Amino acid sequence: MNDIRIVNREMTSEEIKQMDLGFEELMLEEGLAIESSNRFSFVAVQGNNFIGCSSGLALKNGEQYSGWFFLTDLFVKKEYRSQGLGTKLLKSTEEQAISIGLKHIWLWTSGDKALRFYQRQAYRKFAEMENWYSDGSSRIGLRKNLRTLL
Repeated sequence: MNDIRIVNREMTSEEIKQMDLGFEELMLEEGLAIESSNRFSFVAVQGNNFIGCSSGLALKNGEQYSGWFFLTDLFVKKEYRSQGLGTKLLKSTEEQAISIGLKHIWLWTSGDKALRFYQRQAYRKFAEMENWYSDGSSRIGLRKNLRTLL
């Protein structure tokens, strides 16, 4: 143990593989299925111009979806906001999640405008990390039960 060093550097791709395999081995030892995810995305375009997108991960335990979708991105260019496009992108994502049997969706957001947008879409706060951003604002965790949409 005396010859082990702690080194401050980026991990190599081989080290990342070893870590991932180690976590998988630990999960199997605990009787849990290996976790993975599938990414689903929707892109809004006008002609060849990118206008916005929604994207996220359908989480899996082994071969079964866990029931949760993690919305990683919802973006609309500034000049196209407040026209319902964000709602359409979000609804498309929610419908995709429902179609593969997911029951819940969650995300991180910040800012009053974004928070109000998601609350209008029936998202509810489950976590807040105060002073997350340099201006002192919080990072907010939101979730929605998709079963209410069926």
